[in-house]
Amino acid sequence: MYLMSILGHAFNDQDRCVCAGYDNGDIKLFDLRNMSLRWETNIKNGVCCVEFDRKDININKLVATSLEGKFHVFDMRTQHPTKGFASISEKAHKSTIWQYPAQRSKKDSDGVDVGVAGSVNLLQNVNLSTQPIASLDWSPDKQGLCLCSGFDQSVRVLIVTKLNVA
Repeated sequence: MYLMSILGHAFNDQDRCVCAGYDNGDIKLFDLRNMSLRWETNIKNGVCCVEFDRKDININKLVATSLEGKFHVFDMRTQHPTKGFASISEKAHKSTIWQYPAQRSKKDSDGVDVGVAGSVNLLQNVNLSTQPIASLDWSPDKQGLCLCSGFDQSVRVLIVTKLNVA
């Protein structure tokens, strides 16, 4: 059994969450403040990576990738008591992905808030390496600047432009 985990929801001194992905497809979100399991789901294939969009803001988006080349985006702002978090999943392609929902939540038939996952649109398709990219991290200081490393034992500094264009 392998485990991939990431810390998130760390925008204040009180709240912290750890999200863990497992080789059987389980994803579990642990609330460290209450020392409890807050949410769990299964994406039907081994989890390769889980990542929050940003660690220093109120919990927002979670992306999970799996062995069969799928990615899953969860809207973590609205948790329905029985349905959990709204999500979408797509077969991965060699591209940058962004998600923009028109609204973050809506009322279900019982009047309870349920999240809206939104949609995924291809904005760019670029080949960085012949080997998989193992990690990528955005600069907190310079918009569009990021660093990635790959299985080809290279470290790349990338500059992404036109991020403010809708």
